[in-house]
Amino acid sequence: MQDLTIKVDFDRFPPRHTCDGEEISPRIRVAGSDAPYLAVIMDDPDAPRGTFTHWLVWDIPATGEIPEGIPREPRISHPVSAIQGMNDFRRTGYAGPCPPKGASHRFFIRVWGVGKRLDLPPGAGRIELEDALAAAATGYGETMAVYGREKVLKAPPGTRPRI
Repeated sequence: MQDLTIKVDFDRFPPRHTCDGEEISPRIRVAGSDAPYLAVIMDDPDAPRGTFTHWLVWDIPATGEIPEGIPREPRISHPVSAIQGMNDFRRTGYAGPCPPKGASHRFFIRVWGVGKRLDLPPGAGRIELEDALAAAATGYGETMAVYGREKVLKAPPGTRPRI
């Protein structure tokens, strides 16, 4: 299996890519793949109830870059063609980092080079995607970025904020 080099433009998610902003999918740069297609799984292994899947997308024609701003529809044709699965928010498409307030979590962006189109319907789940990748992946790489949401401290009752 080929080792892919995966890069995003940050080490800490900017708010525009999170639930605190517009939830725009990030640009992902991919090097080292000669496969015709790519697949992506983005997840949060630090979620309170175990690994939480934020994005499943596959059948992306392989280029050196997956552009930011992938629409959330199950089947897309612009800015790239791709098929998207069901994330753990029970929606198709990208769902940005949204850890509990006060917590900082790691978010892994895992990318596979894939030798053929995957025979999966739009809205398929992570288990189906992982099973398909086990048979068709020719390369793999990952990157990680963090995101934490600030905890808002409330003033005790009967006090006024200092100005």
